[in-house]
Amino acid sequence: MKRHLYEEDHEDFRRTVAAFLDKEVAPHFERWEKEKLVDRSMWKAAAEAGVIGFSLPEEYGGGGIKDYRFEMVRGEEVAKRGFGSATGGWGVSDGIVPGYFESFANEEQKAKYLPGLAAGDTISAIAMTEPGAGSDLQNIKTKAVRDGDDWIINGAKTFITNGQHCDWVVVVARTNPDVPAAQGVSLFIVEDGTPGFTKGRKLEKVGLDGQDTSELSFEDVRVPAANLLGEEGKGFIHLMTNLPYERMGIATGGLASSRAALDWTSKYVFEREAFGGTIGDFQNTQFVLADLETRVDALEAYVDKCALALNAGELTAVDAAKAKWYGSELQLEVITKCLQLHGGYGFMLEYPIARAFRDSRIQTIYGGATEVMKYIIGKDIKKRYKPKK
Repeated sequence: MKRHLYEEDHEDFRRTVAAFLDKEVAPHFERWEKEKLVDRSMWKAAAEAGVIGFSLPEEYGGGGIKDYRFEMVRGEEVAKRGFGSATGGWGVSDGIVPGYFESFANEEQKAKYLPGLAAGDTISAIAMTEPGAGSDLQNIKTKAVRDGDDWIINGAKTFITNGQHCDWVVVVARTNPDVPAAQGVSLFIVEDGTPGFTKGRKLEKVGLDGQDTSELSFEDVRVPAANLLGEEGKGFIHLMTNLPYERMGIATGGLASSRAALDWTSKYVFEREAFGGTIGDFQNTQFVLADLETRVDALEAYVDKCALALNAGELTAVDAAKAKWYGSELQLEVITKCLQLHGGYGFMLEYPIARAFRDSRIQTIYGGATEVMKYIIGKDIKKRYKPKK
């Protein structure tokens, strides 16, 4: 079925992204995977090419483009090449963090931090997850205590994207331990080099080898009151406000990765000879592909609708949760079955389907595990249908 989501400007941008990835990422990708870290220069090149920074406000050096479809195009071109581990940090530093700044930062903070992101000169991170608090953000233990004109932060964070490269990080911390987290959490900007702020291990993961994921620790880290992002005690609400955007990134990534896997596999099975024909000649192969393609088409219809709702400011947390859980779970199923159709070659990392199998496993976990997404949706259904006493 013909897709009607994109316009001419989106297709022009697609060509820009494709050219950038082929020139600036492809020659270095294997090395980055082995070194488990992407060159910082890649970020600068991406900004100069207009591949990142395009959604940031023009007054801070960005492109001022508020159309989520451009991010979807970028993700599709990345997925086609299997380069997700090299560009995964973009979603945080070029999307999630700027979103919090545009919604909650004051003018001084925007002027200080956003130009560097737009130019690709600086990289940001957001430190939510802790060793004992993942999907359950209300269990955060990191604390910030007021001391005169400063805040003193103590705690530990883990699984932080861009943790090694970040020039500054938005830290989620409890500022009032005597009230529920929804009322006692705040956000703080902590710059690299601040005494007591330490970048720990670069974590070894099952997949996404090129993506920088680290532990961070904060020991009596003193930051000025001016580094409070948003309102004191409203951090949890700030986080919830932008979660639909974050979860849409995972959903659209799932869609793009599923499409790429189907494309690689469909080409492969009609080239791979076996038993006097090709693997694709067998009815079982065609049935597997037919099943997967039909369900990916259905996911595409829903995700496209969500993208337009996001552009219009109408995407709800519940609808984003539906897209996130279904998109990520379908992604795992598609890639697993496509790998099976590749046979032994599917287990070789020189084939993109093998890297996709390895890299996709995290999709159903981060950004809120599938079980949490279903809980959010179920709670909404209960609210709408359970009779009130």
